[in-house]
Amino acid sequence: MLKWLVAAVIVVALDQATKLAADHWLIFHQPVPVMPFFNLTLSYNPGAAFSFLADHSGWQRWFFTILALVVSVFLIRWLHQIGNRDRWLSASIALVLGGAVGNLIDRLAYGHVIDFIQLYYRNWSWPVFNVADIAITLGVIGLIAHMLFNPEAREA
Repeated sequence: MLKWLVAAVIVVALDQATKLAADHWLIFHQPVPVMPFFNLTLSYNPGAAFSFLADHSGWQRWFFTILALVVSVFLIRWLHQIGNRDRWLSASIALVLGGAVGNLIDRLAYGHVIDFIQLYYRNWSWPVFNVADIAITLGVIGLIAHMLFNPEAREA
């Protein structure tokens, strides 16, 4: 289990380092073009994914903080139960755990999550996101793939 917790800590460290760099070097809501479909754009999200509940009075900060803590404890227990039996599942859980903790740190420290990666095409733009969001997304895709393509998981 230790190696998966180390993997989650690496995700947290990478996430926090990139957020601190973005917060230091970028100007709020001023896109910096990187590629024809990719900008670095500093944004603060007090809500959840896709700015869900971002326009509320502040209660959502504590709701998402408690939710992230509960999910993190659940994921750590799940990793402990799996042990070394299933690398794919453990890696997926570690990615989700690292991403959840990375965004949790932002909520506790700043009251919002620092986002800075913007993908777009012409006038369409995906909501701005961060490394923690990428880790959570890849982890969830891994969990879904594990359920769909692992016969033992389907039976369970």
